[in-house]
Amino acid sequence: MSQPARSPVDDRRLSDAVDMLARLVAFDTESSKSNLELVAFVETVLRAHDIPFVVVPNATGDKAAIFATIGPMIDGGIVLSGHTDVVPVTGQTWTSDPFTLRREGSRLYGRGATDMKGFDACCLAMIEEFKRAPLKKPIHILLSYDEETTCAGPLDTIARFGLDLPRPAAVIVGEPTLMEAADVHKSVATFRTTVRGLEAHSSKPHLGANAIEGAAALIHDLYNFAQELADGTSGRDERFDPPTSTLSVGVIEGGSARNILARECMFYWEFRGLPGAPQDLALRRLEGYAESVVLPRLRRFAPEASIETLVEVEVPGLCAERDSPAQTLALKVLRANHTIAVPYATEAGRFQNAGLSTIVCGPGSIDQAHQPDEYIELDEMAACLGFLRDLSDELCR
Repeated sequence: MSQPARSPVDDRRLSDAVDMLARLVAFDTESSKSNLELVAFVETVLRAHDIPFVVVPNATGDKAAIFATIGPMIDGGIVLSGHTDVVPVTGQTWTSDPFTLRREGSRLYGRGATDMKGFDACCLAMIEEFKRAPLKKPIHILLSYDEETTCAGPLDTIARFGLDLPRPAAVIVGEPTLMEAADVHKSVATFRTTVRGLEAHSSKPHLGANAIEGAAALIHDLYNFAQELADGTSGRDERFDPPTSTLSVGVIEGGSARNILARECMFYWEFRGLPGAPQDLALRRLEGYAESVVLPRLRRFAPEASIETLVEVEVPGLCAERDSPAQTLALKVLRANHTIAVPYATEAGRFQNAGLSTIVCGPGSIDQAHQPDEYIELDEMAACLGFLRDLSDELCR
């Protein structure tokens, strides 16, 4: 169903957003690096508009989230949530400097242009209009960190909602959805499993316990489980592609020489679960198989053999909440009558787990995210600005 045209956005506002995007892209905020210079820049923007804000640093002080409020300092407003970190460019072939915004035709190229500094730039470019609007409920802008690694960047700010910060009624996470409203996404959990055995000469394998052999057995069973998931044994949701939970092993490390039984082998893997699926579903499968099958084999000749799994990251999924405040508002502003599902994880589940109605809606396509020559279309920026203007109008009623 086609959507009516959103509020027109003048060329100056779009130009402001593009200029802001150029400033944001210029900060190398790969997740392994600090984002404090970018946050300091945003502070200058907010001060220039006399917008109140708080900076919420992480435990080590090398990163921070920034939370600004436009309008009345009361509960019941809307959070526009974006992240400032980007994925690495190492090993990718770019045709220009990834940290210098480049325009070619209708496309704006740069690391983070789509994921998700484009949304951040639109929010900051709209501050002037937000400030002029007679808002009855506040618009909050939250720019956080570490979305690409843990999605934990907004947690310290969320913990302050209803205490020293206003508690919002709804959250819009601006991850790239081509400006459609997504009300559901999968969870993701990442793990590092370490198998420890006993070194021995490869000509007499019965004198040791090969950690690689143990890891291979575990991985084989994980992929058996992956096939069970694909067959729908743990549920299906046809809104997703694929419509089931999934798991994958991405890295295997171990061994020192081909003629030595490996003392240690590590592998890194992930589980992406349908909304509502236990995030430890695959972990329980691995631990059960390790205890009943793999460890007994290893300990025949190496009683000290062990298998340990570290849970590195657990990002909750976003569960659909029919007619939630965030969904109702987003669909009204978008002039749409349906929501979509997205396969990637976002910070939205963090907000939902805190009891906040949340939707995902932002400019650009996830297909361009994390790619060399990442880009966002100017039309997507314009659509986002129109959405934000109409959202502001709603909060004036």
